[in-house]
Amino acid sequence: MTEFLNIISGALWGHVLIYLLIAAGVFFTIRLGFIQFAQFPYMVKVMMHSREGAQNGISSFQAFCTSLAARVGTGNMAGVGVALYLGGPGAIFWMWLIALIGMATSFAESCLAQLYKVKDDEGNFRGGPAYYMELGLNKRWMGILFSLCLILAFGLVFNAVQANSIAAAFEVAFDIPRHVMGVALVAASGLIIFGGLKTIARFAELVVPLMAVAYLLLALYICAINISQLPDVVAVIIKSAMGIEQAGAGAIGYAVMQAMLQGIKRGLFSNEAGMGSAANAAASATPNPNHPASQGYVQMLGVFVDTIIICSATAALILLSGQLEPNSGLSGIELTQSALVEHVGEWGATFIAIAILFFAFTSIVANYSYAETNLLFLDQHAKKRMTVFRLCVLAMVMFGSMSELGLVWTLADISMGLMAIVNVVALFMLHKVVLWLAKDYRKQLKAGKTPKLDPSTNPEVAKTLPKGIWTK
Repeated sequence: MTEFLNIISGALWGHVLIYLLIAAGVFFTIRLGFIQFAQFPYMVKVMMHSREGAQNGISSFQAFCTSLAARVGTGNMAGVGVALYLGGPGAIFWMWLIALIGMATSFAESCLAQLYKVKDDEGNFRGGPAYYMELGLNKRWMGILFSLCLILAFGLVFNAVQANSIAAAFEVAFDIPRHVMGVALVAASGLIIFGGLKTIARFAELVVPLMAVAYLLLALYICAINISQLPDVVAVIIKSAMGIEQAGAGAIGYAVMQAMLQGIKRGLFSNEAGMGSAANAAASATPNPNHPASQGYVQMLGVFVDTIIICSATAALILLSGQLEPNSGLSGIELTQSALVEHVGEWGATFIAIAILFFAFTSIVANYSYAETNLLFLDQHAKKRMTVFRLCVLAMVMFGSMSELGLVWTLADISMGLMAIVNVVALFMLHKVVLWLAKDYRKQLKAGKTPKLDPSTNPEVAKTLPKGIWTK
């Protein structure tokens, strides 16, 4: 079974997704005027005011934290370790590249998710790729396909991945049996996911900033005491990505392809740009300014924080430690723990175990919220059967705690890949709407106005929007 799944994963990532994701990132980067670079200061400014403007529902900041909770998890600690072990230091270069161009893709999907959001029975905003496929493209079948992929990926498989890393880390640090940790995770996850969307948003808003700052402070300290070695680390990453390091071995093509493949796979798993998942969180916000594009700016910053800052911190910890050895058998979260132990002593394994607990646990609850939104897309009356789905999610948390890492990661790669293909195709089909939103927002800013969406300026789009949100 593992061999069969590896063949499918290899075909998806080796022949389809690498080119599709790079093409989408480059396309939106160029068409949006290199927005992630040219308007980076404004992106930060919007983020600074993202707590405002949400008397009811979820603020932009809460939506940002929810999406960051899903992004910042196993991919940042275990995923970087896997990428380095399988792809070498050059994989980090490709993680950076896919994140930088993927920021524009994230802007596109977040704008569309905001534009085509709907209200559920409890007054919460819901939306995402499935909704803009149905409303914007009039292709409900496409939305159904995306929803099924997301429910499989985020509701089930990815939660098993997150639980797997937590259980592995606690087994190394505290010698706690995996099944015991699994039971504890199931209990804690159940308390939050049975509380609903607003409970998840409040939890993410509280925990995510604290855990990210604590991890980054430790990483910065280690980089500071090893600052003389940092230029060499950056040089190794770039040389490895270009195949310079492998020139003598006569395996440049294979080495570069492995670095590219692992960097893009693990980079997408971590930052989710173009996958369509974070767009579900983007849709749940009441943005400030009240225009879909403002949430696009906020979510772009999420990609930057996740990969360029947090993943880079993990890569620096590992590469500065000297623990990355081809035949060591150390990969994933164990490699990250071993690296930190090398830097700070035995308590490093404990710190990573606690950090991955918070990183991955918040991912579990945020992933569930995405799956819930898409389950409601499939069936508006699914609330009545939500208990059964929640129990299935918790069962996957238990399964992931006790299963083998390789099989779980392969399942994650396949489900993530299918999601991304469907979403990117939809983004290309709706690119004119994205360009209109970005242009409208910038035009109002230049006129000295606080941007506010007026759908009547684009009658073709206005007639596709749900009533009562952007239109009367």
